[in-house]
Amino acid sequence: MLEVIQDNWDLLRHGFVGTLKLTVVCGIVSLLLGTLIAACRVSPVPPLRWFGTAYVNLFRNTPLTLIFFAVALGFPKLRFNLSYFEFAVIALSTYTAAFICEAIRSGINTVPIGQAEAARSLGMSFTQSLTQIVLPQAGRAAVPPIGSLLIAMVRNSAIASAFNVTELMGTSAEMVENGYKSLWVLLWIAVGYLIITLSMSAALAALEKKLAVVR
Repeated sequence: MLEVIQDNWDLLRHGFVGTLKLTVVCGIVSLLLGTLIAACRVSPVPPLRWFGTAYVNLFRNTPLTLIFFAVALGFPKLRFNLSYFEFAVIALSTYTAAFICEAIRSGINTVPIGQAEAARSLGMSFTQSLTQIVLPQAGRAAVPPIGSLLIAMVRNSAIASAFNVTELMGTSAEMVENGYKSLWVLLWIAVGYLIITLSMSAALAALEKKLAVVR
């Protein structure tokens, strides 16, 4: 059991760093893109609302593996020659952003409509009332569901190993091929994922607690 981690420490560390890097980059891109799409969903401009609705319906109902294939095989044909890591970030972020958009939109729905009306009566634009009044309050309600989505994104990042992206799950195949028992290999892979997800859970719980005190 212990010889698996002793003999393959560099390989596991490389995969762990790859998963961590993918998680951080995709998490940031997903949050930014999801917030932008959520703003479109509640915009007073009909074409923006239609775009936001179409985006969510398209990516929320499409299998993630299919999105990976579309990005990895389709982008090079359009002369977008990026690295496999960048392809993985695009696929995973666009998919996760659709769910984060809905989590933020549900948070927006918890803010009394009078808050936005009061901001408008003070002469604030839609963008000002959304970013300065509505989103800060909506974020408190959206933290728990967004946390669950980000943790699910860590698990979904394992698909990237099938597209030549170095990450934790991808290291298991090489170790099994080298003769190590798959049970112990998968045990250490699971430990690696748990370190990331439990750390994220602790950070998000602390953030939720802090926001609850402010409220």
